[in-house]
Order: sequence, then structure tokens, then C-alpha cells
Amino acid sequence: MEELGVADLIAMVRALQSEMNSMREMYEARIAELEAENAALKTRVADLEAQLRTNSQNSSKPPSTDEPGQPATRSLRKPSKRKPGGQDGHRGQTLAQVSDPDVVIRHEPSCCRGCGSDLAGAAEVNCSRRQVFDIPPIKVHVTEHQIISRRCPCGKTTTGLAPAQAAAPVQYGPVMCAVIIYLFMGQFLSKKRTAQAIGELFGVPVSDGTVAAVTARAAADLTEFLAQVNARIKASLVVHFDETGLRCEGRNHWLHSASTPRYSRLFFHRKRGTEAMNTMGILPGYTGTAVHDAWSRTTPTPPLSTPCAIRTCSANSKPSPTTTPPPTPPTPGAGPTRSPVPCLPSIMPRPRTRNNPSMPTQSPNTPP
Repeated sequence: MEELGVADLIAMVRALQSEMNSMREMYEARIAELEAENAALKTRVADLEAQLRTNSQNSSKPPSTDEPGQPATRSLRKPSKRKPGGQDGHRGQTLAQVSDPDVVIRHEPSCCRGCGSDLAGAAEVNCSRRQVFDIPPIKVHVTEHQIISRRCPCGKTTTGLAPAQAAAPVQYGPVMCAVIIYLFMGQFLSKKRTAQAIGELFGVPVSDGTVAAVTARAAADLTEFLAQVNARIKASLVVHFDETGLRCEGRNHWLHSASTPRYSRLFFHRKRGTEAMNTMGILPGYTGTAVHDAWSRTTPTPPLSTPCAIRTCSANSKPSPTTTPPPTPPTPGAGPTRSPVPCLPSIMPRPRTRNNPSMPTQSPNTPP
């Protein structure tokens, strides 16, 4: 082997150093990759262990998912001094006998239990009454309307007029529609379950679309009724306003309410502010006292042109010097007196904002 010169040795050392640096960078990158993977695995293991430790007592899991050997759930309710069942003063509801039953069935004794004699001509000394309340078999009543056409000797053919409830060859009557609306809107059944209930109870096929169509027609018939409700609410001295958000067709919408001790108006709208209030038709032109929770967005911008006084709900805010004072009691015989106060943001005390989350969001007069 030939001896290497100094220059050759220096070049060899530099090549070895470069190779070592490359290997070191590769190892460092691999080590960093393994450390990141190790950290992710540790996090995953910790999450799985936390899931294994969860049960119905320390999470929202139902008791049915608890493993065998888990401690039984205990109620957080504290025992009270009240006895079980109805309390004193509770107004119960029970069946009561009627004086005119639909069917009367007499049950006569066949013979004397003492001597066995026939009791056909014996004197009646007592009669106890027992009544059974039941629903007879339900059968849909079908009424056929025959529309007659007659031809006059003059050659003209005249056809009779069909009643409004028979506008199509087949359709559901008003009572059937009322039952559909009651189950769907009154008992909160889904369209599918409402149609299923009608079919099983009455033996009449009903589709989900029919449930929706009947409900829409009924809602359209409430125009005059809603106008009367709006008018009576606007005539009240004090009206409570509130709103809550809800999802509809994948988007945020708002359910607005205007309520008095006797009337409540619910109004659905895609907006929360002035546009919804104007469409609802109660706050514009209202001259009484409007009570709400002082949420900053409930103050219209620009202000509504209504001379109403604004007061905040006592459950959602504390009194402040800027709160509108209560109206002066009316003088007997002089009628109610109101001081017109413009709906300006300056009279809104302590608006509820994101920086003040401690104030509750539920107003006491909000209808269910």
C-alpha cells in the first residue's frame, strides 16, 4: 500500500467528517420523529385509560353502559318530611259516576242463597251502581257527496255545487284533520308517528306529507286569531319580550315571544333584531312598558319609532339609576297615564354581554 500524503489524509478526514455529519442529521431527525410518535402514543393511551375509567357516575354515560361490578348509582335527592303520594291540599282528578249512562245492564240474582227459592217476584230492597268508562270501537264515518248534473229542456246542463269540505274526490274531514293536528302539534309526535297513529287507530292511511299539509293549512287559518292576540297584547300596560335561538333546516333561527298574564304570542323568524320585531307587529307602535332581559342586541338599531318605556327583567339585572321608573298609578276616573320614553340605548341598564356571563338567560315570564 502506498503511503498517503498529507493532502490525501486531509481530504479523507474531511470526507469522513461530512459523512458523520450526514449520519448525525439523519439520526437526529429519526430520533425527533420517534419522540413525536411516542408523545402521540402516550396521549392516546391516556385518553383510552380515561375512557375506561368513565361510568354513569362521573360522566354522561347512561347506567346501562356500566361494566359489571360498578357501584350502583345513588340519587342526589335529599329525603323530605313529606309523606308519599298526594300532599294535603292537592287537587286530585278521578272518575265520577254520571247520572245518565249510555247503557244500563241489570244483574238479577237467580235464586235465594238461603233456601234456593225463585226470586222473580221478590221485592227489590237495594241497587248498587257500578259504571265502566270505555271507548267504543272506532270506525271512520264516510260521507259521499254526489254532485248531480241536470239538463234543461233548453239544452243547458247545470251541475250542483259541492260543499267546501268536499273539494276533491277523496279527502279528510275537519275532525280527522283536528286529530292529526292535535297529535302532531299538541302531543309533539313526529310526522311519521302521527301518520302511524292515525292509521292504527282509525284504519285510514295517512302519509307524512298529509300531516305537514294539514298543519300548514291550519296555520294559515289563524291569521284573524293572531291579529286579535296582537291587538290585545298591544293594549296591555306591561308586556314581556324575550327570544331564544333554535336550529331550523341547518341554520340558526329565533323564536320571539311577547307575553302578558293572559296572552302569549310566539313568533318564529330568521333574524333576532329590528326586522323580526317589525314583522311580529307588536313592539312597533306599542305605548306601554316593554320588559326584557336587557340583552344588548335586543335594542333595535336604529331605534323603533315607538314611545314605549323599557324596563329590564329584575331576574336578569340589578336596579340602576338609569332604569326607567315605574309608571305612576292612574288617577281614578282619569284613565291610565303613561310617560312616553323613547326606546334609546341610553336607558338600557346593564346590558348582558359576553363579558358579563353571570346574568341568567331565562326570563320569568317566558312562555314554555
